[in-house]
Amino acid sequence: MSKAGIYEAKTEELILPILEKLNFELVDVEYVKEGSVWYLRAYIDKEGGITINDCETVARQMNELLDAEDFIPDSYTFEVSSPGLGRPLKKEKDYVRNMGKQVEIRTYRAIDRCKEFYGILKAYDKDSVTITDEDGTDTTFSKKDIALIRQAIDF
Repeated sequence: MSKAGIYEAKTEELILPILEKLNFELVDVEYVKEGSVWYLRAYIDKEGGITINDCETVARQMNELLDAEDFIPDSYTFEVSSPGLGRPLKKEKDYVRNMGKQVEIRTYRAIDRCKEFYGILKAYDKDSVTITDEDGTDTTFSKKDIALIRQAIDF
């Protein structure tokens, strides 16, 4: 497992009990470098949406744990955030929640000269995702070819 993967897993282990007490959901944890700064980010959600106060409550509790555990030797900034409207589908529950809904898929490489696809989420398993486009045609994508999958935002 990569250094980032180890830090993300440990952070998830520490934050889950906090979120369970508050009835919040952990969407994702990431440890990424942007410019010269490392960021440890936790994305959280709840029914009705997350507020800035919710993020602050979780961040205060987590900062105490992160200071006590001190498992990341690098200097980093810890952030707690809402996943926003463009929330990616990453976990089983994300796929379940979006079954029958319009999704957007972006692929790493072009498929039939296209890298963006829209359709109704019809099926998924550990290796693939199937959508039905507006013409009623089913298309199945290998998950390893998908750069991003999220609920389509219709403005």
